Amino acid sequence: MRTHFMKWSIAFVAVLSCAFVLLAQNAQPGRAPQTGAARPAAKPAAAWQVPKTAWGEPDFSGMWEPKMPPSAREYGGYSFISHKDVVPLMTAWGKEQYLQTKPSWGPLAVEDSTDMVNPTTGKEIGCAPTGVPRIWVHPFPVKIVQAPGNVYLLHEFNHSTREIYTNKGKQHDKDVDPLWMGNPLGWWEGNTLVIDSVGFNGKTWIDRAGLPSSDQLHVIERITRPEQNKLRVDITVDDPKAYTKPVVGFRELELEPGWPITEMICEDNITFNDLKNQGREQ
Repeated sequence: MRTHFMKWSIAFVAVLSCAFVLLAQNAQPGRAPQTGAARPAAKPAAAWQVPKTAWGEPDFSGMWEPKMPPSAREYGGYSFISHKDVVPLMTAWGKEQYLQTKPSWGPLAVEDSTDMVNPTTGKEIGCAPTGVPRIWVHPFPVKIVQAPGNVYLLHEFNHSTREIYTNKGKQHDKDVDPLWMGNPLGWWEGNTLVIDSVGFNGKTWIDRAGLPSSDQLHVIERITRPEQNKLRVDITVDDPKAYTKPVVGFRELELEPGWPITEMICEDNITFNDLKNQGREQ
């Protein structure tokens, strides 16, 4: 009996000794707390800050490649919005124009497309300017160059260049010439670049799949840089002749540092075929 009592006494003293050692270790400065101990709260990650240019405007400069999220897989290759959402918004005139189109992409795609930008028949005039917002839909990058009072959008497709003045106010001139790419004005709203365009010629589709437009087209693009490597373009199309309500969608692009603008040649298909038939295409 006495032997058992001695054994239990020794074991109890050993347990107390280990407990005191562990407490002393945890109390030592510079030592990490043991498993199960309370940990200090983690510092919150710093919020993303849009870089600024030397003159204080948000810096969107760089080469940006279209890259839509998986949620836009249905239409990402040819539009900025699902046609399922647009067709119900069409006026009678708009729907008539839409059903007459022969695009290469989208719900109405055909093999013998008569798209004025890139037809497939070889018998139609091609290489016409895309217009806006269609220029964002083509799978080609855009280079953004900034200067005080200006933003330049250098689209690789057809080498289309858009010069956006950001220091001319928000009121368009009342008498503007109708243009393929419209007459844009730009301004900054915090970290958002707003591009407001009117004065279109009514000859373009607003995407690659035949969504029509008229000479009443008014396009607003709101460009933001939500992340270091991401650019987002929120698009609003207001064309009361073609649609009963504004058409709203978006495009996203990814930064590609070091990419150059590559050569992209597009010639009038009819002219090219005429030269080919005459043996003078070289």
